Amino acid sequence: MGHAVTATRFAVVLLGAALLLVACDDDASPETAPTSAAATSTSTSTSTATAGAEATPTEPPAATSTPAASGTATPTVEAREPAMEAYPVPSGSRPHDVAPAADGGVWYTAQGSGELGYLDPDSGETRHIPLGAGSAPHGVVVGPDGAPWITDGGLNAIVRVDPQSELVQTWPLPASAAGANLNTAAFDASGRLWFTGQSGFHGVLDQATGEIEAFASPRGRGPYGIATTPDGAVYYVSLAGSYLGRIDLETGDVEEIDPPTAGAGLRRVWADSQGRLWVAEWNAGQVGVYDPSIGEWREWPLPGEAPQAYAVYVDDRDDVWLTDFGGNSIVRFDPETEAFEEFPLPSTPGNVRHLLGRPGELWGAESAADQLVVIRY
Repeated sequence: MGHAVTATRFAVVLLGAALLLVACDDDASPETAPTSAAATSTSTSTSTATAGAEATPTEPPAATSTPAASGTATPTVEAREPAMEAYPVPSGSRPHDVAPAADGGVWYTAQGSGELGYLDPDSGETRHIPLGAGSAPHGVVVGPDGAPWITDGGLNAIVRVDPQSELVQTWPLPASAAGANLNTAAFDASGRLWFTGQSGFHGVLDQATGEIEAFASPRGRGPYGIATTPDGAVYYVSLAGSYLGRIDLETGDVEEIDPPTAGAGLRRVWADSQGRLWVAEWNAGQVGVYDPSIGEWREWPLPGEAPQAYAVYVDDRDDVWLTDFGGNSIVRFDPETEAFEEFPLPSTPGNVRHLLGRPGELWGAESAADQLVVIRY
């Protein structure tokens, strides 16, 4: 069973365009430092943060409803000035990935302690569920069953935790994928869980049968972020291999799709409501988009002198959010205007490695500071 830890909330208010905090950070990745690449010119607006202030929403405009990526209508959400709030989690947790829960809470992988964490944003309280000896969880996603599913690099296994009983179920990878260094997972339209392993693997778990398969990925090591499009296609990106891969869901074969910038280092990927794939280009410090319907790419450099694009997430309005290790910030990109807006993180460094959200909220984890952050917009 998990244990509860009361955490003191503090809010960070974004007060408008003023100061960009630039703080370079060493990353554990062996990839090279970002380099400048030609791309479409952009405009930038910057929001600053004031630590310790209560989040004060402005008077919201009339609410609107936005179609979700699946084609269904999302709940109506009041528009507001974006405000960031931080929630401490137990010391030593090193939270890595996050996944908003159906009940309004947030699941997170506590990579440092080998546990799955849960945050109640209303009270600020957390509880941790041990995943087993040797656990080092990386990714977490909420499945169609409402349960958190975890890619655990330490256990070299897929893990499911029952949200009510906290029962932990484990599916070890086959011996052929020993040391896969599991990264991220995504469900396809039939409920199968596809996953990546940075050592050079991608695979699938059929939870109905319990069968798990692993495939050797093209170009060896590097498979990282993975996402499902509205039409059910599954794509992953390779950091070391620097390509976008479309998985054949019947055979496990991969179609390799190269970005315009050679060696860009594709780290995370997310699909918008039109089925376009947005990618974070770590080495190049860019955000890129691939449109499968026309087979074309576009890329834009993030603002700042030495950006490092790590995580990417597309919200319910098709705005694109990224984390920038070079600028120690979260960045919002508007595909319509091609403009960036920056939100400095409350900690230096923050090291937010993953983003996920629900209508009106964007969640991430400051792995270097043992706290979760949310931007409510």
